[in-house]
Amino acid sequence: MILGSELGPEYIVKVYYPKKNIWGYCVIDNTVRGPGKGGIRMTPSVTEEEVFRLARAMTLKNALADIPFGGAKSGICCDPKRMTPKEKKEVIQWFAYALKPFLMSKYIAGPDVNTTEQEMQWFVEAVKNRKAATGKPKKLKGLPHELGSTGYGVAIAAREALAFSNIPIQGARVAIEGYGNVGTFVHKFLSEWGVLVVAVSDSRGTLYNALGLPYKKLMMTKKRTGSVVNDPSGEKRAGGDIFELDVDVLVPAALPDVITDENADRVKASIIVQGANIPMKEHIEEILHRRGVLIVPDFVANAGGVISSYAEHKGMSEKKMFSLIDEKIGKSMAALLAELKRTNRVPREIANELALQRLTKK
Repeated sequence: MILGSELGPEYIVKVYYPKKNIWGYCVIDNTVRGPGKGGIRMTPSVTEEEVFRLARAMTLKNALADIPFGGAKSGICCDPKRMTPKEKKEVIQWFAYALKPFLMSKYIAGPDVNTTEQEMQWFVEAVKNRKAATGKPKKLKGLPHELGSTGYGVAIAAREALAFSNIPIQGARVAIEGYGNVGTFVHKFLSEWGVLVVAVSDSRGTLYNALGLPYKKLMMTKKRTGSVVNDPSGEKRAGGDIFELDVDVLVPAALPDVITDENADRVKASIIVQGANIPMKEHIEEILHRRGVLIVPDFVANAGGVISSYAEHKGMSEKKMFSLIDEKIGKSMAALLAELKRTNRVPREIANELALQRLTKK
């Protein structure tokens, strides 16, 4: 059995761009199953520790999804919202060139927080290697994450968790924290299956309606005004209220560590499906588990994006990609829930064990 301390990290790469006073980090955690795969996030608060935790989650995610990638992650410490497109391109291409010695053999990039198919195009253009990143535009033979692959996987995980909990999917009440690429597609797919998405939130607050919120209308409002809370379909509340609503499923789908020691005791959801990476620390998961909350760990629920990356890497079609996500997350959820039913152990412990078993087979 591989112990946690033996997983890695294999490389911690820290680079500095003096022109912009910007630090960048790439943690290549483990390459037992293949080159480390993980996206690049751009936030003013990203740290080396955060990138390491995310890279470790990618190691486990890729192993559990049974795809031939290792785990890695990158972060650029800057505020892209204060950059022009030209400035953002400059930073992305600086970072790509700095990582060039590791690309393909040890690391393959992808989109993450504040990066999209456009940034992945800039990345591969800088190093003149189309295979150096996934999530690229279709014109570069990519399967961009804007197709909704991560959100689709989270929706599948929620569907399976509801069935396990004997909660009918028709009319199940869901709250989604974060209305970016992941949260919007979770809303889209769950709504198509008859789920009531009663609350969504973004950086400006929470929008709530006990009768459900219409996906298409909210997307139009978001595009027109920049925030879903401006939509008249619901009541505007404080952002933190999203975690305290009496719902069947809570989907954290934005930034890390949003469920904390301060608000965990006010969480009322029966199920938490972690659309975001590391939305809470492990001791909080244990506390909520003892209260009877079913928690689907991040690297189980949000593996759709990296499964899509593998599909792109292998040249699969969009239709085949979605089918592969359904198959692989369905299998991961079945294995997790079967062991949970048998032992009632903390789901993350079970998922870690299942992933580590697959690492030892390679």
